Order: sequence, then C-alpha cells, then structure tokens
Amino acid sequence: MKNHCHTKSLKLHTKLYLFLLLFIISFSCKDNTSKQELPSQEIKTSKLKYTEGFTFEDYSDYKVLTIKNPWPEAKKTYKYLIASKKQLAKMTFSNDDYDGIISDSINKIVVTSTTHIPALELLGVEQTLVGFPGTDYISSEKTRKRIDDGLVRELGKNEGINTEVLLELNPDIVIGFGVDGVNKTFETIKKAGIPVIYNGDWVESSALAKAEWIKFFGVLFNKEKEADSIFNNIESDYLEATKIAANAKEQPTILSGAMHKEVWYLPSGSSPEAQFLKDANVNYLWSDTSGNGSLALSLEVVLEKAQQADIWLSPSYYSSYEQLEEASELYTNLDAFKNKSIYSFTNTTGATGGVTYYELGTARPDLVLKDIIKICHPNLLENYIPHFFKPLN
Repeated sequence: MKNHCHTKSLKLHTKLYLFLLLFIISFSCKDNTSKQELPSQEIKTSKLKYTEGFTFEDYSDYKVLTIKNPWPEAKKTYKYLIASKKQLAKMTFSNDDYDGIISDSINKIVVTSTTHIPALELLGVEQTLVGFPGTDYISSEKTRKRIDDGLVRELGKNEGINTEVLLELNPDIVIGFGVDGVNKTFETIKKAGIPVIYNGDWVESSALAKAEWIKFFGVLFNKEKEADSIFNNIESDYLEATKIAANAKEQPTILSGAMHKEVWYLPSGSSPEAQFLKDANVNYLWSDTSGNGSLALSLEVVLEKAQQADIWLSPSYYSSYEQLEEASELYTNLDAFKNKSIYSFTNTTGATGGVTYYELGTARPDLVLKDIIKICHPNLLENYIPHFFKPLN
C-alpha cells in the first residue's frame, strides 16, 4: 500500500513538472517573438538645436522619425520606420505602430511645397524629384531645367493633387504638409501603399528652426552628416550677421504688412519675421506684441504709430507704388511711401513667376537677415547685394 501511494505521488509530481515545463517553454516562446519585432540596439539620438517639430533615433539597422507638430495644435504625433529593404524584410512588426514604413533607398520622391526644393538641391538629391503640384511656382534654375526636360510631372494643385498621375509615377515617398490634418488625397495615396510623411517646417517659431528641417531630409536620404554640415554653415553665417548688425549706431523704425479688406495685417512681435528684425538691430514698431499668426489692426491704429516710420518692409503682395496708391490713397500719407523707402521680395521671381523668397527663404535665413541688414544699415555688409528684397517699383 505504501509503495502504491508513493508511485501515485511520483506520477502526479511528474505530470505537474511536465505541465510547468511546457508552460515556461510556451511563455518563453511568446516573449521572444514580441522582442524580435525590432532588434534592440544602441540608440543614437537626434542632434537638433532649434526645431521642435520632429525628432529621430538611429538604431544602426533602422531609424525612427517622429513628427510632433505637423500643423498648429496638432493632437497626434506621427511615427515612421525607416530601414533598408533587406532589413525591412527581416523585421516583424505591426503596421499599427507606425504611420508609414519607408525604404532608406529613395529613388523617386514627390514633394508638395516649394520650401522642400532647396533641401533636395543642397543635399544633391534633386534628381529624385518626379512630381510637384504647381510646378510654375518653382524658381530654382536647376529644378526648372528638370521640369522643362519632362523629368518632373505637374500634379495640379495642393488642394486637389492629381492622384491618377501620382500613382502612375509610383514614388517611394510623398512629402506633404497639412493645415489641419484633413486631406483625403493623402489618405488615397497611403491606401495605395505609398507612404506619406508630413513636413511641418512652416509651423516652427524661429527662422533657424525652420532651416534646420534640412536634417529631416538628411534622415530620409541617409545624409545626416551632410545635412548637419550644411545647417551649421547657415547657422554660423546667420549668427555672424547678427553680430555685425549689433554694431549699427542707429535703429531705423520699421513698418510691415498692408491692408486687406480694411484690416492691416502685420507680424506679431513673437513671430519669425519679427525675430529677423530684432536680429537686424532695427526698431520694429510692434516688437512688444505677442501671439500666434499676424496682428490684425485698423488703419487708424497703424497710421498713428507708423506714419513716420523710416522703412516699410514687405507690403503684402504689392509690387509697385502705383499698385499701393490704387489700392488706397491713404498709403500715400506714410513717410516711407513719400520717401520711397519701401522694400519687398515680391519682384524677385523665377522664370515662370514663382517668388524665390517663398522657395529659398526658409532654407537660407542667413540671406534674408543680410538683406534686411543691408537695407536698414547701408554702411554694413558693404559688398553684399540683397538676394530677395528690392526697392518697390
């Protein structure tokens, strides 16, 4: 009886042992499967000085790019996994974890803003551009030649991109921008298996932060070092120009903007445009204001404060004194109008009428700053010729 009980107990312990062993093995297998989704490696964090709109992490075999602020007050961040096609084939991951899976060997790209064109050219990858909505807005001679040679297709307008042509081009990636996140065209493109990634350079609060988005393209094209070097040179030139402007003995008073339907719109004191004026060492008459977007003021308020302003910069889209006078004779009461001291970038255009400031100004804030310094402090930067701003016609 004793032996029988011992044998029964042994069998019971053996069953329990086997059950526990199978449980451990099963749990271990599931645990290993989840860990294999992305290999664990040393992370190289992004080196960003000014921009707040994106970050990226380099894990050697793959990169993760996070877009934090694609448009004002965006509620969602967007994550993109970037790796070689060979590496992507090895990985097991859930598409729900990422808003796009991107191959790091981009041969064909579509961008949707002229501010993206200089980044491609500075990095030497402009030959990958195959489509753009509104090609007439592009001013760069290099990219215009590619358009004229039929190497860059017209895609219509940003509000209604010709998806049929775009899908025919079958780009590796589309760089879009959003105002509020609602874009049915981009959703259609993504459903076709083409990743769409948002570029939020225009949301940044400073000129250097906007320019630093060249590093965004550096990540996509595996040209991080080149992007860092290019940006460092631009930053250095900008800061050097700021030091030169600090030597100015006088601060001319500055007015900006113009009227639209009886409302005068001009930059707030916390805007990137006002930062240019501060760094140029001038007296912007609304430098003490703050807020998102432009200030909206009555003509009476502007006349009271700026009638005797020394210089009027960026009078909206007006390109001549005649146009200003036709729009409103009240403009003629301003001293800057009487003294012909109005400067604008609207007359500096490419071959098909695209305003070069809207293309290159974001990428080259150093040139914008030098233009303003040259206008406001003529004795500084003696041999410099303004790149964007010219006296109004």
